[in-house]
Amino acid sequence: MSLILLRSFLDAAIARANPAVCVAPFLPPPPRGRAVVVGAGKAAAAMARAVEDHWSVPVSGLVVTRYGHGVACRHIEVVEAAHPVPDAAGADAATRILGLVQGLDPDDMVLCLLSGGGSALLACSAAGIALAAKRLVTQALLKSGATIAEINCVRKHLSAIKGGRLAVAAHPASVVTLAISDVPGDNPAVIASGPTVPDPTTFADARAVLAKYRIQPPASVAARLANASDETPKPNDPRLARSTYTLIATPQKALEAAAAVARAAGFEPIILGDAIEGEARALGAAHARLARETAPGRVLLSGGETTVTVDGRGRGGRNAEYLLALADALNGAPGISAIAADTDGIDGTEDNAGAVVLPDTLARARLKGLDAAAALAANDSYGFFAGLGDLVVTGPTRTNVNDFRAIVVAGAPPG
Repeated sequence: MSLILLRSFLDAAIARANPAVCVAPFLPPPPRGRAVVVGAGKAAAAMARAVEDHWSVPVSGLVVTRYGHGVACRHIEVVEAAHPVPDAAGADAATRILGLVQGLDPDDMVLCLLSGGGSALLACSAAGIALAAKRLVTQALLKSGATIAEINCVRKHLSAIKGGRLAVAAHPASVVTLAISDVPGDNPAVIASGPTVPDPTTFADARAVLAKYRIQPPASVAARLANASDETPKPNDPRLARSTYTLIATPQKALEAAAAVARAAGFEPIILGDAIEGEARALGAAHARLARETAPGRVLLSGGETTVTVDGRGRGGRNAEYLLALADALNGAPGISAIAADTDGIDGTEDNAGAVVLPDTLARARLKGLDAAAALAANDSYGFFAGLGDLVVTGPTRTNVNDFRAIVVAGAPPG
């Protein structure tokens, strides 16, 4: 299977979520008063640039994005910070954003630009929670196998800005949120930890998440969660009555763009789902079985966000681990190729977006002394695919609609 074809599916998915394309159609009418632009996420800087290019309103503001994902803007300040574990730059930027939206009038508008990664980048801690404590909890959650909804539930209850608190701070100004979804189910309360929408989760839910994954938090975190005296704003909170929310790009739309490319190439696309979760290696094995049972001439497309429970000391993100399990289970099955990548261009914390699997992957690995099963046990998917030269490197895409997966079952295209 042509590597160019595999890559064309990924490129189409990413292009559909490009802020230069998807922001302009959803910009609101100008406010009577001031327009303050704030935001967070891997796409935040590119979204801010699109606002400046297409909105005929004098703007000011600040957005925070991941290191390396910045875009030069004329009037909106862009700050780069750490992801997925927060740092001082993100904490300072989030504190400044909170200050920018306070003291506004009813005629003013806050335009909030959110995308994947916003939870780590909006690192403004609740009173009594030091950044070091938040970092420890985040690291433990990321290694535990917790879902993004579970992780963000905890994050919201350790934050002064997430879980609707940003919109509360902006009251009585109107708040218009434009969001690029990176979470299964496109839940606004989960995307970037929902800083402008009501939060249905509670302190008790956050405590339950830590208990489920047997995480012993620092004393300050345990005390805050146990005290539970500063609950996040809930549905029907009047301070959120002037906050509106629009999804401008989603994983499903990205998959549909890839499906169009597959049809043009003579294949029948089958979208398995845009919100698939679970352990990456388990999903890889399950998709290998499905691919073996699929008629030739089809492309299996899927999105979502898997998890990795880290037991070994290797390197690699969830997409590479998914592919390693897929390759191991396929065991060289003829005619089946695959690509999987994070649409933000960063698979976990590595420099690759993902990788590819070809029918000869395991054969080439054996010639190089690489063992797929051993690499999987060590969580060393990066090392395995790097050794084959099969990593997919895009660099920062400045958008994020989560993981993208395509499995091509080659053969005569359907007539």
